[in-house]
Amino acid sequence: MVTKLRIVGAGLAIAGLGFLGAAGFAYSEVAAGQNSLQKFSEAQAVELAYDENGQLTDHGSVEGAEAILDRLENEWGYKVVESELDPNDPLVNTGTEYMYQMATVATHILTGTQTVTVTETTEYLGETYEPGTYDVPVDGQYWADFEYGNEIAMQVRGQAWTGVAHGLFGELGVGSVTASTLKLGLGISGLIAGLGLIFLALGAATFWISGDVAKRDAARAAVKADEPELVTV
Repeated sequence: MVTKLRIVGAGLAIAGLGFLGAAGFAYSEVAAGQNSLQKFSEAQAVELAYDENGQLTDHGSVEGAEAILDRLENEWGYKVVESELDPNDPLVNTGTEYMYQMATVATHILTGTQTVTVTETTEYLGETYEPGTYDVPVDGQYWADFEYGNEIAMQVRGQAWTGVAHGLFGELGVGSVTASTLKLGLGISGLIAGLGLIFLALGAATFWISGDVAKRDAARAAVKADEPELVTV
């Protein structure tokens, strides 16, 4: 029994060391990814703006930043992590900061206006436009929302949702997903390390139990040796 317990304990300890080794490797990969993302963020040098009270602002407006956060949380359904919006570290390098920056780009596009030239009488968003030049609001329309074939709609869409805008969305989206994936990887590394420690503890406990079993067996053997032998006639 003692030998079997010790074999089991050794197996558990070896498994624990294996888990710890895997956790160390996983963490090194996560750390490398975090370093790369940080370097990429530093190279772009994009920072969020905060006022003297540490409140997030958009073009100096706290209300503007709150409107962007409202879009991010309520329209896009993104879970904002407040701790990632740090006035002491304004560099855009976390998932929340990347998504906030994306929402900033979207908000300025969606609430802006575009100058269009109308060549013939056109109905657009409930209004009639005679030939001429007008500043027309984007009116919160995303790329797919515009009325296809409408002269004004096509001009507004093309000027508002440019290739640059789509490129920024793609780049910021990749940054957000990368940051979130690295955070998940860090959690998985911790989970694997925890399993390793549990297996090591179980291995140690098994060796401890085997020691008690060995002492018990030795005590029983001693008692048995001290018992008088029965004489048979």
